[in-house]
Amino acid sequence: MFGTVSEEREVKVPASEAWKIYGTLELPKIAAGSLSHMVSKVDVVQGDGGVGTVLEIFLHPGQGQGPTSYKEKFTVVDDEKRVKVAEVVEGGYLDMGFTLYRIRFEVIEKDETECIVRATIEYEVREEFAANAALALASIQTFVAAMEAVAIHLIQNYDNNHS
Repeated sequence: MFGTVSEEREVKVPASEAWKIYGTLELPKIAAGSLSHMVSKVDVVQGDGGVGTVLEIFLHPGQGQGPTSYKEKFTVVDDEKRVKVAEVVEGGYLDMGFTLYRIRFEVIEKDETECIVRATIEYEVREEFAANAALALASIQTFVAAMEAVAIHLIQNYDNNHS
C-alpha cells in the first residue's frame, strides 16, 4: 500500500533565507530544540548535511504508537531547486511494516519576500501492516510543528538582521 501526505506553510522571508535552514543541518537542530517534548536528541552519524548524511533521531518514549528512534539518510539536497529528501534507512517505521518512509522538504519562492515550505511524506507499507499507514499520516503533524518552529526562527532572525 503506497500513500502520500503533504502540508505547506507560507513564510514571510525570501526562499533563499529559508533554504539556509532547510538545506543544512540547521533544520534538525532547530526542529529538535523546538520539539524537545517529542525529540530527545538528534545525532549526526555521518556526513556534513549533504547527500549521504545520516541522522539518528531519538524520540521520547510514550509518543503514541510510533517509533522511539530511527536513522534517516539524505538522498537529495538540491540547492538550485531547494529540495531536500531523506529516507528512513533503519529502525522506526521500517520496524513497523513500512518498506518506504520518505520525507521531502521543498522551499518554493512565492515572491522576493515570501516563500512556501512544503513537507511531503511518501510511504509504502506491507499489506499485513496496512493499519499502520495511519501512523504515517499522523506523523505529518510532527513535520508541520517543525515547519512552524523554523518559520518563527526565520522570521525573528530575518527581521532582526534586516530592520
